Amino acid sequence: MDDTSEQQEINKYKKFKKVDGATYWKVNQFLRKRTYITAREWALARLCTDFRTSGGAEMTFIGRHLPELVPFMEDTYTPQAVNQARNSFKRKVRKASATFFYGAMCGFFTTDELDDLLFEASEVSRFLLEVEGTTLDIDEEIDIEDRITKVMRSVGEAAKTVLKARNEERAAEQSPPEATDLPEPVQEENPQNHTSSLPEPIPDESRIQEDPGSMIPVAPMHEISPVSKDQNTERDPQ
Repeated sequence: MDDTSEQQEINKYKKFKKVDGATYWKVNQFLRKRTYITAREWALARLCTDFRTSGGAEMTFIGRHLPELVPFMEDTYTPQAVNQARNSFKRKVRKASATFFYGAMCGFFTTDELDDLLFEASEVSRFLLEVEGTTLDIDEEIDIEDRITKVMRSVGEAAKTVLKARNEERAAEQSPPEATDLPEPVQEENPQNHTSSLPEPIPDESRIQEDPGSMIPVAPMHEISPVSKDQNTERDPQ
């Protein structure tokens, strides 16, 4: 691409005109409140998309004419710096996508909340496209939103099913095991005829053998007869 054709491309490029006069810092703060990307990554991702060729983006052309193409960019960039910003943009989009899909699949958000998130994200994206001066065909825009909504609804329903099955398995593991069917005890008709299985005590019928030699002799006692009044030796006092 010679100097004449390069200048023609620059003159035809009408993006970012709505932020003409804004500083890099102000644009960067604006993006930081709504996205994870910086002003540098936003501008270079847009330029790499608009100046894409069959062999890739025109890194040299973009870096050399960066201040002319984007009003809030003040310095020129080398092709390596352009490619670095482009890769940084891709990496952040991948991480943000993984974070969003995890929030959808882990069951943290309900289906209605996912719809609200998608609507909010589409509004911010549409606003950025309007600020940078990119227009989409209305049918193309509706088709993109419908496909994203359909995918996210299916993800939410699948996540809800998986979480329900997981909770049921966890509840089954934590619940006590069910009692097995045991035979009912047999009721005895006459409890009096019940014989204990314990052996009855056997009485000790053995007699104590006394040793004659160990017996203590007892002296015989004389027969005591009652004393008559006449035989009483004590006298009554006179």
